[in-house]
Amino acid sequence: MKTYPLESITVAEAKTFQYRLVDEITKVFKGKEILTQGDLGVVEGINKPETTKKVESVIASFFHSESSLLVRGSGTGAIRYALFSVMKSGETLLVHKAPVYSTTKTTLEMMGIRTVEADFNDLNDIERVMKNHAEIKAALIQYTRQKPDDAYDMREVIVKIKELKEIPIVTDDNYAVMKVKETGVEMGADLSCFSCFKLLGPEGIGCVVGKKEYIDILVKHHYSGGSQTQGHEALDVLRGLVYAPVSLALQAEVNDELVKRLNNGEIPEVASAFLANAQSKVLLVEFKEKIAKKVLIEAEKLGAAPNPIGAESKYEMVPMFYRVSGTFRESDGSIEERMIRVNPLRSGADTVIRILKEAIAKGKECC
Repeated sequence: MKTYPLESITVAEAKTFQYRLVDEITKVFKGKEILTQGDLGVVEGINKPETTKKVESVIASFFHSESSLLVRGSGTGAIRYALFSVMKSGETLLVHKAPVYSTTKTTLEMMGIRTVEADFNDLNDIERVMKNHAEIKAALIQYTRQKPDDAYDMREVIVKIKELKEIPIVTDDNYAVMKVKETGVEMGADLSCFSCFKLLGPEGIGCVVGKKEYIDILVKHHYSGGSQTQGHEALDVLRGLVYAPVSLALQAEVNDELVKRLNNGEIPEVASAFLANAQSKVLLVEFKEKIAKKVLIEAEKLGAAPNPIGAESKYEMVPMFYRVSGTFRESDGSIEERMIRVNPLRSGADTVIRILKEAIAKGKECC
């Protein structure tokens, strides 16, 4: 199988992300403020905690955007809010010709948004579809891959859509932000969305960054006290963002080592190993026989996590062995029998290899 994973930043580049973010923090916060848990409730004039407002300012500056907003509902909530700010019920959204991520599909159904598909791997198809569908009011682009053969370049797709029609573009940057050099907004999109929980932050908080005109709409409708991200949660978001890039870059290094070792025949039962963004950038291990399900059962007994909590959340340390993503399974129904996903998370390559070898051996014994 040929895949086209996103290019991860190096550890050296990740360090510059960390340093630049800390620099932005010092421009907004006094030293003592960082050593607190922030304030609570709503403050007259800004209708949110002052700490949250400051964190949003830091995030906007870091991502070279006009504004940002922390919202409840993690990445799903962020996408939902972003689409609300650029569309009305019954309007038409341009999406990639691929299985839509399940929670995004639910959002589209809830909002009554119609969709028109174009193959984002083919810029000519985008042009054809947009010229034939004048009713398109906005576009949604998922940064990571929805199908194994997806190879589209985010910047090229954004530029092409904007050339054809000046419509708002929302990008789903989940599983990509802080792993790649630029977000969708930094490539020309209007809004980018991501889960802070996937970046070592608190549960349930998402972020929308981008153009002020759209985020102001969200702020206007996001007025209740119970909807606000509290000061301590906002600081937790910031702390996670500081530590996430280097941690994720180290993880990418381990993935690269695993691909080389497995494809060099270190484990005979493995037919091939490759990287894919499905949805996180993970190692896909294809076996010569249909033993994937047995390997997953045994790997959990050997200490591997069987499923994600927040997909690289602060709780996830041990390597994760789990089934291939739903969108990948939908594109190829047989893939689940012969392939697994492995995310090393905070572990080294030796740990992953050891668990994989033992899980294969035990899986064979039981049969």
